[in-house]
Amino acid sequence: MNARKTDAIVIGAGWAGSILAKELTEAGLSVTVLERGDDRATAVEGDYPSSIDELRGAIRHRLFQNLSQTTVTIRNTVGQVAVPYRRLAAFLPGEGVGGAGLHWSGVHFRVAPDDLALRTNVIARYGKSFIPEGMNLQDYDVTYEELEPFFDKAEKVFGTSGEPYTIQGKIAGKGNPFAPDRSDAFPLPAMKDVYSASLFKTAAANVGYHPYSLPAANASAPYTNPYGVQMGPCNFCGYCSGYDCYMYSKASPNVNILPSLRQDPKFTLITKAHVLKVNLDSEKKKATGVTYLDLQTRQQVELEADLVIVSAFQFHNVHLMLLSGIGQPYDPVANTGTVGRNFVYQTITTSRAWLPSTHYTNQFIGAGGAGVAIDDFNSMNFDHGPLGFVGGSPVWVNQAGAKPIAAAIGGPGGKAPAWGEGYKDAMVETYRHSLTIDAHGSNMAYRDVYLDLDPTYTDAYGQPLLRMTFTWKDNDIRMNQYVVSKIEPIMKAMGATRYSLEKLATDQLFDTRRYQTTHLGGGAVMGADPQTSAVNRYLQSWDVPNVFVIGASAFPQGMGYNPTGMVAALAYWSAHHIRTTYLKNPGPMVRA
Repeated sequence: MNARKTDAIVIGAGWAGSILAKELTEAGLSVTVLERGDDRATAVEGDYPSSIDELRGAIRHRLFQNLSQTTVTIRNTVGQVAVPYRRLAAFLPGEGVGGAGLHWSGVHFRVAPDDLALRTNVIARYGKSFIPEGMNLQDYDVTYEELEPFFDKAEKVFGTSGEPYTIQGKIAGKGNPFAPDRSDAFPLPAMKDVYSASLFKTAAANVGYHPYSLPAANASAPYTNPYGVQMGPCNFCGYCSGYDCYMYSKASPNVNILPSLRQDPKFTLITKAHVLKVNLDSEKKKATGVTYLDLQTRQQVELEADLVIVSAFQFHNVHLMLLSGIGQPYDPVANTGTVGRNFVYQTITTSRAWLPSTHYTNQFIGAGGAGVAIDDFNSMNFDHGPLGFVGGSPVWVNQAGAKPIAAAIGGPGGKAPAWGEGYKDAMVETYRHSLTIDAHGSNMAYRDVYLDLDPTYTDAYGQPLLRMTFTWKDNDIRMNQYVVSKIEPIMKAMGATRYSLEKLATDQLFDTRRYQTTHLGGGAVMGADPQTSAVNRYLQSWDVPNVFVIGASAFPQGMGYNPTGMVAALAYWSAHHIRTTYLKNPGPMVRA
């Protein structure tokens, strides 16, 4: 065991970890970032044309987690035996410097303010009895007004493209009328609408909805961010999700933060370092550092620090807390403990419309964050009272670029033949003349949906795997079915020759074999009550105050929006309070 010391340890080199490392080095701390995967730089990983090799990228998953070394086990219900997730499909966690922030699409939302106090808002409008039995609805214990400066900061770092609706209370553009007020404009104008998105925008407006161009962390023009790093304009090549952007157009930790951070002598990056546990003192009230496995030498290393930031992917955060004994593990039977509680995901279904043969949708063109959406059925923007469910969905055309293999594997859809000449003709028609519309919805938290340590399976390092108990619940299924029904009028207004509406089926179980999103959340949620939250409003552990747990693991329930914008804002929010409060007087910033 080689003993070493640093001021702060950051676990994970994705968005949250990179933000915290940058903020803490600016505060004068020596910071060591531990990353399990390889080092990655866009100049190497984004080298053209190898970077847009679909077989290497999307099929062989070169940027994603190696499930042969560590994974999760999954079951639908408490009575089942969980089995390991061995093939990447339902969700795609990243691995290596940049994490999931390297392979994401780039959709960059803020948050619906109502979602931050969802329990309070639902009770105020519909009464406590409206919340279904077993649903763990909670508030974040932070307001949009408190987070707004940090959303603004993140957008400027990311080089986000978008059009506002209001700035400082005054109408400033044709953006989302349901969006909260902003203190400043987006750093870049909105991305251009591709043909399918423009058709959707016109049709949705004609139906009476309120379409707007998606906020995208894809640069619509050349840009230099506050850290002095540069982005090039997006060329709509379509290789965003699952790829590192060879144009330096898609925001990533590798493009937007690390080039500046790497120049700071107080910053140290150690790759191929698998953290086994956060080390605690004898009273388990203070972290003394971490123990990690050097994957090159296979030696365990102990690194000491005064401050530990757990900022890996959502379920890795929860897994490490459970392995380290930070906080009380959640028990769904006794309804006690907090670590593993309120695990959430997202509901997403993709419907397709076929247009007349004169309409070429050019699906090979696209950008991961670009598109057109409506928020009429998201969050609390509509009356849930007669409908009897909590939550909602944005609806959008997000044409991110259809690749050849994916288009062939996906097939033509609808009622086309499964093989032969008819199959080929239908596939060509689908590729040339159709478009997809997503209902990208929330997922509520439930008492019997949670994360814990698996009693049977271990990883390559001899530690218990994390067990995921999850399936769709009636509330979320009915929400999805309702929102999807609102897509049909838009398709008709587009002049679709035919369409297929895809929605969750009643009593449908979660199926790991088909992609949903990589937007997992909860398990180490933030809140005002240490009996129901693992971290306080500053994402500081209630039990071990020199440990901060940053990421979507803090979300008390799933939201309709993509999580990255919220993760970044919370990272900057937490870092600000570490710098201005915690470092001056280390200890709990909120008293239990």
